Amino acid sequence: MEQKGKIYEINGPVVTIEGSDKFEMLERVLVGNMQLTGEVIGITGDRAIVQVYEVTTGLKIGEPVYTTGMPLSLQLGPGIVGEVFDGIQRPLEYIAKKTGAFIGRGLQVEALDPEKKWETKILVKVGEEVKAGDTIAEVQETSLILHKVMLPPGKKGKVLSITNDGQYTIKDTIVTIEDDNGRKEDLTLVQYWPVRKPRPFDERKRMEMPLITGQRVIDTFFPIAKGGTAAIPGGFGTGKTMTQHQLAKWSDADLIVYIGCGERGNEITDVLEEFPKLIDPKSGKSLMERTVLIANTSNMPVAAREASIYTGITLAEYYRDMGYHVAIMADSTSRWAEALREISGRLEEMPAEEGFPAYLPSRLSQFYERAGYVENLNGTEGSVSIIGAVSPQGGDFSEPVTQNTKRFVRCFWALDRQLAYARHYPAINWLDSYTEYMDDLSSWYDEKISGEFLDLRKEMMGLLQEESSLMEIVKLIGADVLPEGQKLTLEITKTIRLGFLQQNAFHDIDTFVPLEKQYYMLKLIHQLKEKTREVIKKDIPVSQIRKTGIFEKLINIKYTVGNDDMSQFDEYFAAIDKECDSLIDSYRLFERKKQS
Repeated sequence: MEQKGKIYEINGPVVTIEGSDKFEMLERVLVGNMQLTGEVIGITGDRAIVQVYEVTTGLKIGEPVYTTGMPLSLQLGPGIVGEVFDGIQRPLEYIAKKTGAFIGRGLQVEALDPEKKWETKILVKVGEEVKAGDTIAEVQETSLILHKVMLPPGKKGKVLSITNDGQYTIKDTIVTIEDDNGRKEDLTLVQYWPVRKPRPFDERKRMEMPLITGQRVIDTFFPIAKGGTAAIPGGFGTGKTMTQHQLAKWSDADLIVYIGCGERGNEITDVLEEFPKLIDPKSGKSLMERTVLIANTSNMPVAAREASIYTGITLAEYYRDMGYHVAIMADSTSRWAEALREISGRLEEMPAEEGFPAYLPSRLSQFYERAGYVENLNGTEGSVSIIGAVSPQGGDFSEPVTQNTKRFVRCFWALDRQLAYARHYPAINWLDSYTEYMDDLSSWYDEKISGEFLDLRKEMMGLLQEESSLMEIVKLIGADVLPEGQKLTLEITKTIRLGFLQQNAFHDIDTFVPLEKQYYMLKLIHQLKEKTREVIKKDIPVSQIRKTGIFEKLINIKYTVGNDDMSQFDEYFAAIDKECDSLIDSYRLFERKKQS
């Protein structure tokens, strides 16, 4: 390390350095005698402004600042999956063993275990030409993730020598290449990549495949595509974190990157304790075998909170390059924006709306634009889907973070406080939410589920919107004065709300529902609507239909019909026909008696 300057001014996590004009923007530096990790975020003359990712208490004017000669970068290699990192990729479990419950300041520790040996299979041969993105070796990182060791972007050459298959640490040389200029380079299992620089790919592909979550309100009404972006805004207690937990547990992504950005410590603790105990439904293995956790709680340094988002997206892009479909849960981007606001205030920048910096929209766009379904440099296809929680103060969706987030996402799952307080989960308001992926995904739904699936969805959405209008009338004059047709609409929409939209995360059957079952549930509700309308056309009141108990039976289908045997729905189709035909027959018998 080389000393490049000394501390001139300290303002919380923002430190001004003087004495050198050789600093580079976004360069990683070590500040003070404790060598706290920082990043250069501004340069003026011979002074540089450094954002420090650790608590600056105890720093003094005049202490030295050292350069590392490289930007803030991540260590990318085997050992990432199943690990818990902080916002700048320090392994928290390892640190806990060394320093206890809190991270020691100035602690320099490698993100990946340099001593652990990995069973490695070499895939290239001597004399072979390799280019950026090519897989040179494979490591079985977990039972679910085959780690592909790739030639880093920007490199190419001819293989000069290789090692035999066997066990190697991440620092051991496994392949040596020679570039066109005759320069030799030893390749290991690890590579480094700047967190603020998106990893390259060949082509961005159209998003035509949904990210299946098993949550009916999402998969059916407001789906997100693999490679897509979604926001979950909601006030305190509306279920943002729990919704993201469900998506992390049940979505069909190959890998989950969960970023706890500025959240309460007890929520992160719940994740750390719960996830290792959860069983992945696809493999029967622990969920941690396909999960990376980034824990940056609200009591950690604010600057590291700002970096944690970029750490998560860089890790996701790395596994995307291997051909995996990765889903990022960012909880929450509002806490990240608050970190931007605090640092911006320390820098004395001109504030914009509600004190947030003027560049808030561009920073949000830089984050969400790194999502996508792409063709990688090595010809494989992979995706990064971003699902970001937003925590508007007081549940006000007009505040800057929510409004600017809506500009850059195509899926908006608006959480509703009234639904949450009524114990309706997921508390996603079907009138305020939207998705822009339906046109892209329509062919997939037609081919994989049914050609009538989207028509049924449109029909149910229409009924829910009609219910909203009717409820305004009901609030004024009551439901008793409504015509029987409108009373029936309210009963059908109640069945949709309680039997379809509401879901029990703690029920073995209802916590995850495959799309095929969701389709049959919609079809059954459609059948109920059509048959009961035939009944009321015979002047039979809705109260008589209600007495049959058919509405309650359909609401309970989510518990009574398993996720594996769709033949059980035949009984319910038959039951609807039987009950409705029975009412019509009774009506006809009554009419005949009346006429005689």
